[in-house]
Amino acid sequence: MIETKSKQQAKRLRLFRKIHRLTGAILFIFFFVVSMSGLLLGWKKHSGGVILSKSHKGKSTNPQDWLPLKDLREKAVIIARAEISPEFSSKIDRMDVRPDKGMVKVIFVEDYWGVQLDMTTGDLLHIERRRSDFIENIHDGSVLDHIFGTNGGYLKLIYTTIMGLSLLTFTITGFWLWFGPKILLRTRHLEMKKK
Repeated sequence: MIETKSKQQAKRLRLFRKIHRLTGAILFIFFFVVSMSGLLLGWKKHSGGVILSKSHKGKSTNPQDWLPLKDLREKAVIIARAEISPEFSSKIDRMDVRPDKGMVKVIFVEDYWGVQLDMTTGDLLHIERRRSDFIENIHDGSVLDHIFGTNGGYLKLIYTTIMGLSLLTFTITGFWLWFGPKILLRTRHLEMKKK
């Protein structure tokens, strides 16, 4: 017996519903983590300094007044060891220069610590635990490479690929679960007219 178009549509709709349900069940925890971390990252600048500290201002925004980055790096390490721990690692993740504020953020690899220094004097403006960096690493999967000590970001790549493909699958199957019944009804209506 030849399948009618409406039966084919109904079969396709059941398949998409099954894929949608299965993907959702398997990846529920990951979707929850990505959505919550994304929400927190969206609010980081409006968290009153809880997620992301405000950027403080240095004495001068004129680059001619600033100390060399090498000197600022050394000062940041000395301050971190004095304020956090004498055994604090000097390994720096990045230095974020804010020319409009005359300030540099020195972000350390160890435990998401950062210091803000006046670029003119090298004085400490602020010391912080960079919660936003930790949340970002959770959000994009980098935390997995950190936990398992892998180099090259391969776990992050696998994680983002799985999450990206899952979101794409959810989008396609979700659209079909909304649009498919409309086509099915129309197809059944046309088949009834032909009879």
